[in-house]
Amino acid sequence: MTLALIDYGAGNLRSVENALLAAGARDVVVTADPEAVRAADRIVLPGVGAFGACMGALSALPGMVETLNGRVIEQGTPFLGICVGMQLMADAGEEHGTHTGLGWIGGTVRLMPDAPDLKIPHMGWNGVMPATTHPLIVPGEAYFLHSFAFDVADPATLLAATDHGGPLTAAVGRDTMIGVQFHPEKSQAYGLAFLSRFLEWKP
Repeated sequence: MTLALIDYGAGNLRSVENALLAAGARDVVVTADPEAVRAADRIVLPGVGAFGACMGALSALPGMVETLNGRVIEQGTPFLGICVGMQLMADAGEEHGTHTGLGWIGGTVRLMPDAPDLKIPHMGWNGVMPATTHPLIVPGEAYFLHSFAFDVADPATLLAATDHGGPLTAAVGRDTMIGVQFHPEKSQAYGLAFLSRFLEWKP
């Protein structure tokens, strides 16, 4: 089984690659080449940074967005988005202006609500609370680092929430795709177990 880990200059690739290997992946291809994505059995899109910059970097890879749409939306290849990689699945993001996302999961990525006793960014370990039954999501503690949160349009696409001054989206998904706001590669045993389930997932 080949797994394509997409390199678009916006993710901590080596940490994610190492975590995938530790979780049981055998053939991880770190790539910016759409041909490698077309040949992969699973796809992982990491992401660190601002929504617009990440979407711009992904769009700047010739043919990559079209290939992702073909593989994930049309052909149903299992897909995992991590942190900003998950946020890019949205219709739009509002960080430094409004930017169009991939549009796979209805909703908008917005700045978290401010409160006097609330620290932003949301950083550190926090609970993952399933919102529905999904084979990849179990209750536990994961590592988060973000200032913007995915406001889903359809509650059916919300797979898990976390709490930081109120509920925030921790995971979204539908069909053969899933996105997580937390960092599996930084979430120790919980994160490795999640990645292992993704590798074995047969949606």
